[in-house]
Amino acid sequence: MARKHLWNGLYWGKHLDAQRNGFLRWNVMFYHSFGEARGVTLPAGWYEKAFRKMTKLSDCLKDVDLVDGRLVNLKDGSIVVDDLMEQKVHTFKSLARAFIGSPSIQQTLRRSVPASSVDAKSAAHVCFSKVSEREPMIINSLTKISNILNISAQQRKSVRVTVCPQVTQHQIWTATLEEILNGLKYELDILNGQCPRHATKMGRQIVSVCLKFLEETSSSFNPDSSSWMRVSPAAKADYSASRKWEDAFEMFDDLIRCLKCEEELLLHLKKLEAMKEGLSQIRDVVVDRCIGYKDVRHQESLVQKKLTKTLGYSSPCLFTLLLYYLYGYVRDLEVDLSGGFWGHSEGGQCCLHLGRILTSDEENIVWNGLKHLHKALGLFKFVWETAGMEGVLEVQGHLWCVQAEDRTLTYKGNLYFVHGITL
Repeated sequence: MARKHLWNGLYWGKHLDAQRNGFLRWNVMFYHSFGEARGVTLPAGWYEKAFRKMTKLSDCLKDVDLVDGRLVNLKDGSIVVDDLMEQKVHTFKSLARAFIGSPSIQQTLRRSVPASSVDAKSAAHVCFSKVSEREPMIINSLTKISNILNISAQQRKSVRVTVCPQVTQHQIWTATLEEILNGLKYELDILNGQCPRHATKMGRQIVSVCLKFLEETSSSFNPDSSSWMRVSPAAKADYSASRKWEDAFEMFDDLIRCLKCEEELLLHLKKLEAMKEGLSQIRDVVVDRCIGYKDVRHQESLVQKKLTKTLGYSSPCLFTLLLYYLYGYVRDLEVDLSGGFWGHSEGGQCCLHLGRILTSDEENIVWNGLKHLHKALGLFKFVWETAGMEGVLEVQGHLWCVQAEDRTLTYKGNLYFVHGITL
């Protein structure tokens, strides 16, 4: 029955292939329809036909890739707004997942696992062999990381207690907000230049006001500022006339309502929602730089204390602050292959592997993908060590390219494998 269903899928694939861009829809449909059927080996003819299409897609996509939800020109890092090209990238990666699960590549993968791994034979057998390990994953919360690493509730509490005071420092908090707003401003400028709309025009205005507000809250440690020299005024400051973080909260709220129907900005809206959570906790804290140094430091301390107390372990706001603290980066990290975790977290050695599918095997593309994986793996390792887990966590990154030469790279102490996707 399963085989009959399989060939019915091939028939419909041929039918769609005759239509304009039909093969794109067919390949995505085909893999996801049958990918969950564990143990099903696709016919050799399917691999041959799909490989030809992958090769063609690789040629036209070699300068672009999806990076954390956005199509990016890898040569200059600019955002590419092209729905058809984005669909081609999704198709390319979907086909690549089917190839990685093929018997021939799985056999090659077994041989490529180093003897120094936790359990070489076991690792080679399970590494990306399960459909669940070949699915994409968005790393968007500490909870997701802890679930994968089997971190207990008590250890999660320890992570939060350690992380919160570090990432809620005033300069980290304001810099994170600025990074999010500047990223949004960049894309609003692109959209407004292509197709001006009332929402994008309003959004740009609100973002500009928000950035000006943050500029006025710049840290008292700024060497260009004289605030560190200023003493408190003789008369008690009239705090009722000062601005508060509530102003920023209301601007974020307006911005979210203004842009909520803009599909192109969905990723930015999620980050605005995340930071709005933090802003809601400090609404009553005064922002005033025309007061003495000690008073300014007190305001900054209040921001840190309130955020530390109220941001929970599962908070998207806390996770975003941690990303900026570690990497100066605010987007949720995405990997093309969610990989797996094995070993004994109670002690001994454990191993985590994640994967990325690249559109080209050019050296700069490979290193770009490697550094992206390094952020994701580094985040897991940071949480592991902060939780005080017993044993050593070995992390591996796997990069997949069409017709690439298999090789191993080492970057900042971590092992990365480059695998070729071939017939």
